[in-house]
Amino acid sequence: MDQIIIENLKVYAHHGVYREENEKGQNFYINAVLETDTRAAGILDDLDLSTNYGEVCKFLNIFLQEHTYKLIETVAERTAEALLLRFPLIRRVTLEIRKPEAPIPLPFESVSVKITRGWSKAYLSCGSNMGDRRAHLDGAVEALRSDSKCRVLQVSDWIETAPYGGVEQDDFLNGAIMLETLYTPNMLLEKLHEIEEEHNRERTVHWGPRTLDLDILLYGDCVMYTDDLKIPHVDMQNRYFVLKPLAQIAPYERHPLLNQSIVQMYEVFRETISSP
Repeated sequence: MDQIIIENLKVYAHHGVYREENEKGQNFYINAVLETDTRAAGILDDLDLSTNYGEVCKFLNIFLQEHTYKLIETVAERTAEALLLRFPLIRRVTLEIRKPEAPIPLPFESVSVKITRGWSKAYLSCGSNMGDRRAHLDGAVEALRSDSKCRVLQVSDWIETAPYGGVEQDDFLNGAIMLETLYTPNMLLEKLHEIEEEHNRERTVHWGPRTLDLDILLYGDCVMYTDDLKIPHVDMQNRYFVLKPLAQIAPYERHPLLNQSIVQMYEVFRETISSP
């Protein structure tokens, strides 16, 4: 990914744990590496196809001056998020906030916090077999669209599927969603649980009926297995209600452990169930 680099942007702002820092203020210096695609802008010599670093500098100056935080960790976190939301062509930002005038009673040159934040691509599975199934699924998509930290890129068709897991219940309506998000996997999981609760999801019977079920299938190349979250989703390669809609919107996305594309996994699954 190409980079636009801003070094030592000087901003007088009011951030710090101590009251005198908030009242008097001090100089902060910002280093930013903006990861973005500059090829089209470079070929066509068109600023509209790039991120205007002058506007970025103005934005950073205003943001740091209009807000007051105790910790430079918070300054970095909120500023990085604001940048990514304000400038859509920035895919990832590495931001360093330096504080050379920090109240430290020892000789030092500067203290700083450096973080990297950016958009990550994730794939979700969604299903419903209670109430107005289509309304629940459409509502989940709209809830994600209305969240500034999510960009819904594609939504599959809703398909009718038989229940999975051996519990007798009504058929499901299932689908898949492709999105970009600023949430970490755990934060995204929390968001999905909030949306499920808004649709009166109850967790009483494992693999039982539900108004809305939202699961993270893939999150970039992330591989994680905790008590609360497993990515890639366990056994997704053997679930028709996952593979069929996912193959529609992301046929060539690859499973980070099996090293197979979605369409390959879907074809293997179809061959398996059709074999005598």
